[in-house]
Amino acid sequence: MRHLTAADIQAFDKIYRLNLVNGLPGFKPANLVGTAAPDGATNLAVFSSALHLGSDPALLGIVTRPTTVPRHTYANLKASGCFTLNHVPEALAAPAHYTSANFPDDVSEFDECGFTAEYRDDFPAPYVAESAVSIGLRLLEEHAISNGTVLLVGTVEHVYLHAELLRPDGTLDLVAAGTAAISGLDGYHAVAPPVRFGYARPGQPPVPLP
Repeated sequence: MRHLTAADIQAFDKIYRLNLVNGLPGFKPANLVGTAAPDGATNLAVFSSALHLGSDPALLGIVTRPTTVPRHTYANLKASGCFTLNHVPEALAAPAHYTSANFPDDVSEFDECGFTAEYRDDFPAPYVAESAVSIGLRLLEEHAISNGTVLLVGTVEHVYLHAELLRPDGTLDLVAAGTAAISGLDGYHAVAPPVRFGYARPGQPPVPLP
């Protein structure tokens, strides 16, 4: 087994290091983050950093890149206090990835990349109509990280999903949803049916659920 130290990683070429470190966590969720500027201009960006931070209350977070250069998602989110998380459909991975291009301020990724901005229930941030699962969040807090990135924590105010995706126990059928996963910076994957286990207890080896 090859051993890489922190010094080895730092010595790698920049692109090689980006590819390596981004792949270390394994598969990550693929989400489109929808925001709107004060003038109504919409923005859409693919994120692989969404994470669960708690269920009572329901909190989710995203990590943004350093704000040393203009970040439309961050600026819009700070101005409105709201954003949406929308699952990337595996069939639309290419246009979802295209949202990562550096479009000018006056160009909406919704329009340029072929997604439909949809406003629901007077929430100020746009949802992606093509997503099977969409979440509306209100910014609760932010935490600066030592490398310049920022963890943005949002409270879940709205969830929209196709009814058949919600199992009786509250879990989601992400295979039926066609939700994509991301590996590294640019790998999009279809999701296979999972092997599920019940609540783990000492002395009781997990048994797959039917």
